[in-house]
Amino acid sequence: MGGAEWQRTRNKARVAAKGIADELVELYRLRAGAKGFQFSSDTQWQIEMENLFPFTETPDQQRAIDEVKADMESDRPMDRLICADVGFGKTEIALRAVFKAVQDGKQVALLVPTTLLASQHFTTLVERFASFPVKVAMLSRFVTDQEARETLAGLADGSVDVVVGTHKLLNESIKYKDLGLLVVDEEQRFGVSHKDAIKRMSVGVDVLTLTASPIPRTLELALTGIRDLSMVTTPPTDRQPILTHVGEHDEGAIVEAIRRELLREGQVFYVHNRVSDIEQVAKKLTLLVPEARVVVAHAQMDEGQLEQIVQDFWEQQADVLVCTTIVESGIDMPTVNTLIVDRADRLGLGQLHQLRGRVGRAGARAYAYLFHPKDMVLSETAYERLRCIGDNTALGSGFKIAMRDLEIRGAGNLLGHEQSGTVAEVGYDLYVQLVAEAVKEAKGLPVVPPSAVILPRLGVAHLPNDYIDSEDQRLEAYRRLTAASGDEELDDVVAEWRDRFGPLPAAAEGLLKVMSLRIECLKNGISEISTQTQGDRTLIRFVVHALVPHVRERVIHRYGARAFDETTMELTATLEGPLLTVEPLTQLVREVWMTAPSVA
Repeated sequence: MGGAEWQRTRNKARVAAKGIADELVELYRLRAGAKGFQFSSDTQWQIEMENLFPFTETPDQQRAIDEVKADMESDRPMDRLICADVGFGKTEIALRAVFKAVQDGKQVALLVPTTLLASQHFTTLVERFASFPVKVAMLSRFVTDQEARETLAGLADGSVDVVVGTHKLLNESIKYKDLGLLVVDEEQRFGVSHKDAIKRMSVGVDVLTLTASPIPRTLELALTGIRDLSMVTTPPTDRQPILTHVGEHDEGAIVEAIRRELLREGQVFYVHNRVSDIEQVAKKLTLLVPEARVVVAHAQMDEGQLEQIVQDFWEQQADVLVCTTIVESGIDMPTVNTLIVDRADRLGLGQLHQLRGRVGRAGARAYAYLFHPKDMVLSETAYERLRCIGDNTALGSGFKIAMRDLEIRGAGNLLGHEQSGTVAEVGYDLYVQLVAEAVKEAKGLPVVPPSAVILPRLGVAHLPNDYIDSEDQRLEAYRRLTAASGDEELDDVVAEWRDRFGPLPAAAEGLLKVMSLRIECLKNGISEISTQTQGDRTLIRFVVHALVPHVRERVIHRYGARAFDETTMELTATLEGPLLTVEPLTQLVREVWMTAPSVA
């Protein structure tokens, strides 16, 4: 890891990180000097509209709503990122911001990645704003040319208050009379060119961005003051974990799953991500479950036909929707409680999690069946993806899943850049650390390099091959461990290992004890510990950066005046008997450094 090739790779990543950091800090500088529109406090209509929300807001959701409103009511242009797992209520936060902007006579553009999601958001907004004088329009391939022309004219003359659309909204030919708020949903789905267009469109406008990608702590700190973050981590009270089955393709299980859903008058998503033979799959399902009404939907269909099929399914005129992954983005159909994916091995981890989030949204018990072909040897990547999605079924587990996905695919597009190659070379966390350091440098803040600690080798301390059999995963586990700088982070690593790999073997326990000692050393400015056996005692030598007065007094009181050498910054102590593990050393450090001297 310390070789010349690694240093070249790391330096290349550092250059890429610096480019991102410089752009982020430039955005911060522009934001700090920009004046935005100062929206009014909530009106009576705002309160009435919010009372139409049929659920109780979660604490995180309410905090995010309050933060968005505070941003809008300030004179600085808002640039807030709402990060929430699938189905945790991002849309409601955005909806309230949209209505607030319209109350002050401003126009709103709601940008989404897919036509289906645009159609759904359009329907949601029309229904929620039905009792109020708010004109909502849509720009996507689902609308006719005549409707599109009328919408464009309405945006120009101000008669359209809210427009929902796909990337068509980014066309520079679209003129707004008075755009005040831009909402970007599913930001992680947009490419770099689209994001550049969004930046151009958002100058002087309040921007609210919604994403399901997680924000690691290090990046969250790096973005402080550059991009405001709201994390929504609490699931809605009525949501239940989705029971997930991962296994070989089983027609019997598919038939049973569909029939069980029909018995409780629910609906089924059957995902087959190949348009070429999707019709044959639908016909086969009709033969297997004749009582089920089966329809097909995919993105290559005629716009009118696709919209009609989805609308009919929404109105429960069909029981099973055989579809491609077009249902992945934000589709909310409360009566769909079973998901079947027939070739889950071909889909990405993030896709599988998003698809699973499409079921069980009304509080009913939901089921997800993720199949792969019988008698087929899965690639290591596919196996790991399916194992990860099968292991992480708890509500809110999207953070863990997406972090694993980001480790594979890269974090660049979170910041508006594609850096996946660089990320893959150095690892996700190190790349984020480099970005965080580069942002600090660009802001003129000091960057403290991680400290090295030299420790004696005592006992067995490593991750056995039979505990983590993949070499890449083992290296990743070591890297995560060495990145832990406190007890809480160490506990997080242990919890993740137990969750992913099972109970810790003795060698892994030994490694954690070594890391616990390292953390104590980092806390207390100890750069090196060495030991030497002398008869029935063990001599211990500590090399320190500095020794605070009360620790120095304690050392002298315990070991004598000659125990600390100020010239070499070495402290000498002894322990009775031979030293076989690091635990007595950890205890000794805690006793000497953490306990204040007693008052006589």
